[in-house]
Amino acid sequence: MVPTFKKSRTQLLRDMIDVKEGMDMTRTADKLYEEREKRLRDAIQLKEPDRVPVLFSLGYFPAVYNSMPTATAFYDIVAWKEACHKTIVDFAPDLYWMASGESSGVALEALDSKRTKWPGYNLPPDVSHQALEGESLREDEWDLFLADPSDFILRRHLPRVFGVLAPFARLPSLRSWGGGLPTTMFVTPEFQQAFEAIFKAGRETAKQQKVMSTFDDEMAALGFPPYRHGVANAPFDALSNTYRGLRGSMIDMYRRPEKLLEAIEMFVPLSLERAAATAASRKRGNPKRVVLPLHKGAEGFMSLKQFETFYWPTFKKVLLSLMDLGLVPMPFFEGEYTSRLEYLLELPKGKAVCHFAYIDIARAKAVLGGHLCMVGSVPPSLLAVGSAQEVEEYCRDLIEVAGKGGGFILANASADEAKPENIKAMIDAAKKYRTY
Repeated sequence: MVPTFKKSRTQLLRDMIDVKEGMDMTRTADKLYEEREKRLRDAIQLKEPDRVPVLFSLGYFPAVYNSMPTATAFYDIVAWKEACHKTIVDFAPDLYWMASGESSGVALEALDSKRTKWPGYNLPPDVSHQALEGESLREDEWDLFLADPSDFILRRHLPRVFGVLAPFARLPSLRSWGGGLPTTMFVTPEFQQAFEAIFKAGRETAKQQKVMSTFDDEMAALGFPPYRHGVANAPFDALSNTYRGLRGSMIDMYRRPEKLLEAIEMFVPLSLERAAATAASRKRGNPKRVVLPLHKGAEGFMSLKQFETFYWPTFKKVLLSLMDLGLVPMPFFEGEYTSRLEYLLELPKGKAVCHFAYIDIARAKAVLGGHLCMVGSVPPSLLAVGSAQEVEEYCRDLIEVAGKGGGFILANASADEAKPENIKAMIDAAKKYRTY
């Protein structure tokens, strides 16, 4: 009997692309990958590529497309990875952005996370997760935080954001550990429970990361480059999102601006270290790209003067430092930033990508055209309830306005509730209206 061999998932996907491209995949994968990388590289450098590149930000769309609950991303990472594979191959964008499948539901449960609600546990199984803010750094604790951030994180912050780590609040100051560890505390039932939970969370997270760690390489083997190679933060957001919350950080701008500025400065090197280490570990990417999701610097959160004082200076430091490391920063402006566009002219020409979720695209082109590459997004409402024809027309208009002279990438905003035919219409539009 002649033995038969089951094809791997990657080989099956290669076969699908083979049919689409009409070429042998041993030749087409690298060719497709380099074509897409060059298309993006030309856009970043303000050249006119062969056509407008198109970015597909997946979010939880693979759940919609593959008829599975979004909870799959938290509780069945193998199935989620396969769903993402299939989604990218079927729609064939130039670039994909994966921002799901990074957290284990079992790990979050074990730690009793107070900062996240997620599908399949404390939310219905078919919705997006929710990030919850809080003031783990309280108004009367600023001096403690600034004097010894590590001690504060261990004994104040962590016990407040993970329920199982509540015993850590009773630990003595780290400065007293020079004479020896407080070992007798560690044998109490509460600490044993905490350490067991940490072990369980670490084990489950390691499983999740092991599965997803090969995703980009597998997609590269199919000819698809990722949009990002690392993630960084604006220092103000790092402090506000994690420690002070929206309410606290807004109050700080008025009541204790000096302490706020001192703390924000601390987060500049932390943001760079994380991004640089992650990007350096990636095998491919020319150039290497770092996404910076932005939250509190938008018009609805602070005035222009506050932006000038508290947000822009350290954010600019991070952007310039990433450039010095040979990386391309790609800030994702998630709110309204039209009144802040002129500040971006302080950045070197052709060295960054400005990704706008909501913007007056004509105004953005008038200010940034010929200076920085822009990403314009199709609104989530249009993708969810509009027709494919309406999506195509919207994309055509975006390309006509922002694509002139190069330096433009077409993308979607949230696709969590998008119709599959509308995602297809968006990606096809970039290929149909290919000339600048």
